[in-house]
Amino acid sequence: MDTKKVWFVTGASKGLGLTLVKRLLNEGYSVAATSRDLAELKTAVNSESGSFLPLEMDLINENNVGEAIQKTVEYFGKIDMIVNNAGYGQLGTLEELTDEESRKNFDTNVFGSLNVIRKTMPYLRAQKSGRIINIASIAGLTGDFAGWGIYCSTKFAVVGFTEALAAEIKEFGLHATVVYPGYFRTNFLTGGSLRTPENEIEEYTEARQLQSVHEKEINGNQPGDPEKAATILIDLASMENPPVHLMLGSDAFQFAGNKLDALQQEISEFKNLSISTDY
Repeated sequence: MDTKKVWFVTGASKGLGLTLVKRLLNEGYSVAATSRDLAELKTAVNSESGSFLPLEMDLINENNVGEAIQKTVEYFGKIDMIVNNAGYGQLGTLEELTDEESRKNFDTNVFGSLNVIRKTMPYLRAQKSGRIINIASIAGLTGDFAGWGIYCSTKFAVVGFTEALAAEIKEFGLHATVVYPGYFRTNFLTGGSLRTPENEIEEYTEARQLQSVHEKEINGNQPGDPEKAATILIDLASMENPPVHLMLGSDAFQFAGNKLDALQQEISEFKNLSISTDY
């Protein structure tokens, strides 16, 4: 285990990000952790260690992101592991959500991570070592949830750009992995991390039902253990050939299998149509 590695973790004041930061510090790693609220981050992590660098960062401000990464390199001398964890859930059908609500979700979940990648790559390329872990969701593989379309599409985007990133950075000896967590017992389904639509349309009964189930029934009963997830993320750092795609949780694994089976069946069923368009 190389505890000399320097980790940079976004969205570190709660959820999986917070669990990961605490585990990393306990195991002797150097950690730069970011949040929009510095006081909340310091209170949550509760560490006076010189190995901990808490940073207030506005994910969607590219210059601010660049400054946070520069501070990390100046403080620790390098940067090795990037974990793009910051993000939030946006509920609402495509008709219900305003342009502003939709774009805000994309700004944080997609363009925020791209800002971090863009600003860290010069350091990683120069080192010829380092890894980028992007936290998507099983909702980045299957979008078959009424009322989750915008959130799912942000996570589909994370999957797409991670695949491209892995191909782009291979020549520098760098790796990228997209992680698809299922339901983990964090505060993701509570206030702040999950937003509901400003203008609900009651006719969407299935979307309302799913919304209620997530807020009242699934919350607190998620099968995933965030401590075990943090251990897996740390293990990824030392794998010689890490996967580009990693499911986290038995539920995520099951959802993925169902999606791949259904996709294969549908593609095959319409094969004749698909291949009939060639000259």
